[in-house]
Amino acid sequence: MQLHKIQGFCCLKKWLLLLTALTLPGQEAEDFFRQNCVSCHTIGGGRLTGPDLKDVSTRRDPGWLTQFIQGPQSVIDAGDAYALKLQQEARGVVMPTVTGMTKARAESLLKLIEAESKLGKSQFVGLQLSDRPFTAGDVEQGRRLFLGTRAAGNGAPSCISCHTVKGLGGLSGGRLGPDLTRVYERLEGRKNLGSWLFAPATPTMQPIFKRHVLKPEEILPLVAFLESTTKAGGQADSVPLLNFVLIGLGGTAIALVLFDSTWKQRFRAVRGPLVSAGTKRGEA
Repeated sequence: MQLHKIQGFCCLKKWLLLLTALTLPGQEAEDFFRQNCVSCHTIGGGRLTGPDLKDVSTRRDPGWLTQFIQGPQSVIDAGDAYALKLQQEARGVVMPTVTGMTKARAESLLKLIEAESKLGKSQFVGLQLSDRPFTAGDVEQGRRLFLGTRAAGNGAPSCISCHTVKGLGGLSGGRLGPDLTRVYERLEGRKNLGSWLFAPATPTMQPIFKRHVLKPEEILPLVAFLESTTKAGGQADSVPLLNFVLIGLGGTAIALVLFDSTWKQRFRAVRGPLVSAGTKRGEA
């Protein structure tokens, strides 16, 4: 009886291992697509910066697609006509070579896209933002989210910690990321910018927003605010950065003066009496 239990347990363990081996590649492909692809592509949701990938395997040979996914720039440099067409449709934007991309991973992604294409609605249909006109209230809410005076629901950091836009005043914003004054124009509008905010793919932003995803009701006002900065035109002023440097230098100078004053008092309180006592002993 005990032997049968052991054999049954071993059989169950083998089935679990097999099920894990079959499940993990698909899950890994979903996670990889979500982290690296959804900011530029949808599956059935229309074009973003890159083309809609629904039924892409019926438009191009899988071998070509695998090669392109692994190294888009090399295919373009080789003069491939279809790759050049994709670049032209994307207004010169070239799909980056994604870190960690291998032939096996590219093939896994293609299988995922093929499976999602057969669904009535893919999970990667993309962020669906309202196309209603923005209001002054939307812009103000977006400004507050950008500045961090209104906290994001999932704990996402405020934009100002790494970015700036024209007209913020004071010390302006951070300089770790690019100036976002005209980002609405650079990403060609509401849909592309919204998708980028939903799943930013840069190495700096990706690990942060993977855990703190912005909600659609937060993305819409942010897009409204960034549209307003694009309409205002120009770039963020360099004066706030100069002010920051000058304030830093001024603070350093004040700290040195205080340190010098404190040290003089310490000298007079300790060294002075010792010198005075030694002088008196010498006179005696």
